[in-house]
Amino acid sequence: MTAPALLAFAGLCAILAVTPGPDTFLVLRYSLARPGAGLSASAGSAVGSMLWALAVALGLAALLEQSAEIYRVVKIAGGLYLLYLGVAALIASRRKAAHGPEGQVRTTTLRSGFLAGMLSTLMNPKVGLFFVAIAPQFVPRDGHAIGNTLLLGGIDAAVGSAYLCVVALLASRAVAWLKKPSVTKALERISAAILAALGIGTIALSAAE
Repeated sequence: MTAPALLAFAGLCAILAVTPGPDTFLVLRYSLARPGAGLSASAGSAVGSMLWALAVALGLAALLEQSAEIYRVVKIAGGLYLLYLGVAALIASRRKAAHGPEGQVRTTTLRSGFLAGMLSTLMNPKVGLFFVAIAPQFVPRDGHAIGNTLLLGGIDAAVGSAYLCVVALLASRAVAWLKKPSVTKALERISAAILAALGIGTIALSAAE
């Protein structure tokens, strides 16, 4: 692949990355609780993106494009996961208000942030379909489809992770600067509600298809 083609793909990834989605709100929620957890969620999202790229390179994700039923099941599973994250975050926020902030720090770990970011991306079939639809436009017919697709996956993961890291850092800086528990609590609950709403919307749209 040529340098102009790689730059064009990176630009496309950047445009998609800055479009608010589940990963953005997930990283925001974890960052408000603990900056390191937000960065871990960003890393988890990058790993999830790379795994999707690997699945596409091996031809597994093409099944999603060919089977509407499998695509619907994956979407519903992803919606349920987002709903779970949103509800769990709302419960944690209420518990934090009742028992103080220290309990939240203990439960929001780097590991939980990483796993949440990775699972959120893995359970979003649109990521896989993005590679199915876009990768052939950039991968040359030179017999190195797997390696080139993984290279594109690495670019997408790097661009997306960089954007999410910026979101995490800005969110943590904003909380540290404001130092207002009421504002932090409101932002936590708003981001949690958005995650839950995204989950409900995904489930409803998938069931209606």
